Amino acid sequence: MTSTSTAKNSGVAALLDLDGTLVDTNYHHAIAWYRAFRDHGIVLPVWRLHRHIGMGGEQLVSAVAGDGVEKRLGDEVRSGHGRHFEQLIGEVELMADARDLVKVLHDRGFSVVLASSASQEDLERFRSMLDVDDLLDGATSSADVEAAKPEPDIIRAALEKVPDAERAVMIGDSTWDCEAARRAGVASVALLTGGFSEPELREAGAAAVFPSLGELIDHLDATPLVDQEG
Repeated sequence: MTSTSTAKNSGVAALLDLDGTLVDTNYHHAIAWYRAFRDHGIVLPVWRLHRHIGMGGEQLVSAVAGDGVEKRLGDEVRSGHGRHFEQLIGEVELMADARDLVKVLHDRGFSVVLASSASQEDLERFRSMLDVDDLLDGATSSADVEAAKPEPDIIRAALEKVPDAERAVMIGDSTWDCEAARRAGVASVALLTGGFSEPELREAGAAAVFPSLGELIDHLDATPLVDQEG
């Protein structure tokens, strides 16, 4: 028999970011980008690189190093980032309560989609770490879009996985997640786990901000995921 909670949430899609949200990778990515630029004699402060984690690699090189570097070295730097990130992958762990969030959302009737622009290889690796495929309604990777966040393409690709969803909410950790959701006309909930501040996340469009996945789970009914008028 369908519970009242499950019935109430059917038709709502929870779009979950991976990097920095379910998997603790943001600082690994920042170090990987630092090393990739340094390979070409370009030394950038790690804090500045961190501020752009969550933005697609196609935009990141220009954003942090300028159009000239993108034109000359963009593909090489992106390739280097992938290589250096692979060297750090053994240190990557799930965020606390990552599996629990997926299970709670599924059990309460939400359609759960991993809305990530990670590479297909990283997506499969992280899905294996999460071990919740039976609770998912779909997943996206960089292969599904031409432009990554903050463009809205990933949000739209994720929504295509759940065509019957009446509305959706993006759960992410970066200003780029919130901006992509806003451009797609989707509400967003943000976490502090990616290293962005609450004022920054709210300015980017987050309707609610939580310190951790556990806090989000505990206060799920106070988020745009749940229809407050229902």
